[in-house]
Amino acid sequence: MLPVVSIVGRPNVGKSTLFNRLTKTKKAIVHNFSGVTRDRHYGTAFWNGVDFNLIDTGGYVLNDDDVMLTGIREQVHIAIEESDAVLFVVDVETGITDLDSNLAQILRPSQKKVFIIANKADNEQRRWSANEFYSLGFEHVYPVSAINGSGSGELLDELVKVLPERAPIEESSIPKLAIVGRPNVGKSSYVNALLKEQRSIVTDIAGTTRDTINSEFEHNGKKYILMDTAGLRKRAKVKENIEFYSTVRTMKSLMECDVTMLLIDAVQGFEAQDIRVLSEAERFNKGIVILLNKWDLVEKETNTFRDYVAGIREKVKMLSYIPIISISALNKKRIHDAFTIVDRVIENRKRKISTSELNNFIEKMKQEQPLPFHRGQQLKMNYATQVKANPPVFAFFMNKPQELPVNYRRYIENKIRDTYDFEGVPITMVFKEK
Repeated sequence: MLPVVSIVGRPNVGKSTLFNRLTKTKKAIVHNFSGVTRDRHYGTAFWNGVDFNLIDTGGYVLNDDDVMLTGIREQVHIAIEESDAVLFVVDVETGITDLDSNLAQILRPSQKKVFIIANKADNEQRRWSANEFYSLGFEHVYPVSAINGSGSGELLDELVKVLPERAPIEESSIPKLAIVGRPNVGKSSYVNALLKEQRSIVTDIAGTTRDTINSEFEHNGKKYILMDTAGLRKRAKVKENIEFYSTVRTMKSLMECDVTMLLIDAVQGFEAQDIRVLSEAERFNKGIVILLNKWDLVEKETNTFRDYVAGIREKVKMLSYIPIISISALNKKRIHDAFTIVDRVIENRKRKISTSELNNFIEKMKQEQPLPFHRGQQLKMNYATQVKANPPVFAFFMNKPQELPVNYRRYIENKIRDTYDFEGVPITMVFKEK
């Protein structure tokens, strides 16, 4: 797993701007009004060969100073617990405030490395003013302007030196299956039904599971590692800071697993949060299987399952390759059937197509559907090869790859899937000029 760095501080000191600067994104909303960041943001940063997860703890939209202080204190405590290093952001324009001093009192006893980021130091005078923050009791103060980037290089040089080395991932032939989904869809019930024991606490309270629980499971002579993750809430509803960090752990599980098993409450239906999880799993190039849980509670007619699946396919047309199965974790109906599909997805993810076979396939494909023209000249695809398996990555060499339209790229992917069966597996296609 990557090291974790949290950004903490009172509202309106520029935490989100710093987050955007370090992650090179515009994910966090930036505004001059105090407490604009209502939810939390996480991303990945890279410096001097070191990757790390970065968390923006955001701000509060509360006028009561006591309530706000309590909330931010909670954030800082969790940041200390979860993080390898903490970026404590202050504002050189306003100087040290009572809230800054209170946060410093919480951070000082911790064993974590704390960096004071004296933000908005965008001229020489303000950089000199940053020296007053040494009185907060930390070893180093870094004058930074998050908005233009000055001083961020020196900060990152020192930050990556104190981060723990990324532990090498132990190579294992046992596939890891991440059981993910919205709160209360039955993830823990499903894992418990498979394990035939109460490994996870199962209640009707949404969000009971807050940590990822790994369990070894064997079925038909094959071993698997089941990763029962915390419930994923819609971001607007992630009010408890601890639930936010549970979401971070879930995303880590998605990154670590081989196959993502997304549980959906068949009664509640397929929602936007489910689509987000699928998109993240695809972005990480994981195998994907959808399980419709609580199917026993759905009123059924002749084509109920077919119509239900068609409704999901309509919402995520780009992910039509994902297999879908109905189960009932509570009644233990078809709970093992998913593993027949999981095994197939694992094998599909490892599939390697020889270069000669792939190029013969490309030639036949071009005969069926010739490449389009660009400015009167037909595009040409000279060569193709699979550069990687598990997950599969294909490289296509052609003239003017940037002019190949999206619909033809999708046509290539569909033809590959139709011919070689990559059910449940994202395909990465790279088009290069030659």
